[in-house]
Amino acid sequence: MAASSSRVMLGPLVAAIDQGTSSTRFLVFNAKTAELLSHHQVEINQSFPKEGWVEEDPKEILQSVYECMERTCEKLTQLNIDISNIKAIGVTNQRETTLVWDKETGEPLYNAIVWLDLRTQSTVERLINKTPGRNKNHLKHKTGLPISTYFSAVKLRWLMDNVDEVAEAVLTHRAMFGTVDSWLIWCLTGGKSGGVHCTDVTNASRTMLFNIHTLDWDPELCKYGTGCFLLRNTGAKPVMSDHGLLTTVAYKLGRDKPACYALEGSVAIAGAVVRWLKDNLGIIQTSTELEKLAASVGTSYGCYFVPAFSGLYAPYWEPSARGIICGLTQFTNKSHLAFAALEAVCFQTREILDAMNQDSGIPLTQLQVDGGMTSNRLLMQLQADILCIPVVKPSMPETTALGAAMAAGAAEGVSVWSLRPEDLSEVTSEKFEPQINPEGKGHVTHCYLISILAVPICLNTDLQ
Repeated sequence: MAASSSRVMLGPLVAAIDQGTSSTRFLVFNAKTAELLSHHQVEINQSFPKEGWVEEDPKEILQSVYECMERTCEKLTQLNIDISNIKAIGVTNQRETTLVWDKETGEPLYNAIVWLDLRTQSTVERLINKTPGRNKNHLKHKTGLPISTYFSAVKLRWLMDNVDEVAEAVLTHRAMFGTVDSWLIWCLTGGKSGGVHCTDVTNASRTMLFNIHTLDWDPELCKYGTGCFLLRNTGAKPVMSDHGLLTTVAYKLGRDKPACYALEGSVAIAGAVVRWLKDNLGIIQTSTELEKLAASVGTSYGCYFVPAFSGLYAPYWEPSARGIICGLTQFTNKSHLAFAALEAVCFQTREILDAMNQDSGIPLTQLQVDGGMTSNRLLMQLQADILCIPVVKPSMPETTALGAAMAAGAAEGVSVWSLRPEDLSEVTSEKFEPQINPEGKGHVTHCYLISILAVPICLNTDLQ
């Protein structure tokens, strides 16, 4: 009983909704220690109506949030923790995924179009054709983004052009557009009975309709417009990339606080490589099995894998690119392919970080990582060896949700969580140091260059 009683006196709690492409989670943290007290996860189904199309059911997404919240709170109650001590809830979400719903009925007007969906290629081509010199970077000076299938504006344009219910709702001023955070917040704050329709600058900056300098919707862009993700904080001023990266808003921690910007590179397929090897090829049953297979050989045996399943994102921005596996011999087996898949993620990461180093002029000294794939220790060591810098993995794996909870707990009017570095000593990390000798570095660089040479094949272009 004494232990239960002490648990009640935890002080303020902060929660986070972590709504990702493949699952939803609700997590509750102790605002004093960053300890994860309880959480629940629900998988999200995806549908693929046509080749290159990826959709999710907005109602299923919402229901998954309700279920996660309910189950998490049940677990807290069983631990004799008072759920009324939850002072704020942060939201982190799949950013570019696009929804439109009817504000009078509260009903979605179409499935959510997921960020990696490719149906808008023709829309993107039409927009690029309108620009001087067919320049896909024509809007980059305002948005920090190239014109691409990745972002929300072209998905919204497709919905307006191809879904009668959406077009009618727009004409009658009943349509509400948003990314996943907007849909969830609107529903959780009352929905059709007065729900709040809002977003934040980090999501807005991924729509291709938002001016990252004025931090507001841009009238010209709104008229015109009718993924492993790596970010590097560049401070209070946006840095425009000359090497195919995005310039985006990293965070803004209050209405009157300055925005901080970042360079970002997006790898369209990272964790999804595991799903492809499992569901499409059937060579593994679990992600843990992938690590064991790859570790059993310790090499790709000259096999290279470019998993451009949804085109190539940074730094190429070619939605028509397709994946390849090359370097196969009669000795290549599924273990070599598993190793090549892990290397592919690492090589794409290196390509993006090389671009970041060139744009910023300051070489990166370590890479901080989070997400589901960081549980793969072989991948973490491979990444450190290929980058030739340490890879730092937080001991507590739910850092995406923790960051959202910390931002919510530090918000004006809540102020139950300090963001000062000296107050974050409870958050510990594990460091993976590069473990290759000079000869090994040469081999890694050789393999990296071969992987880059494979990219033109994906793009259906000549190597000359």
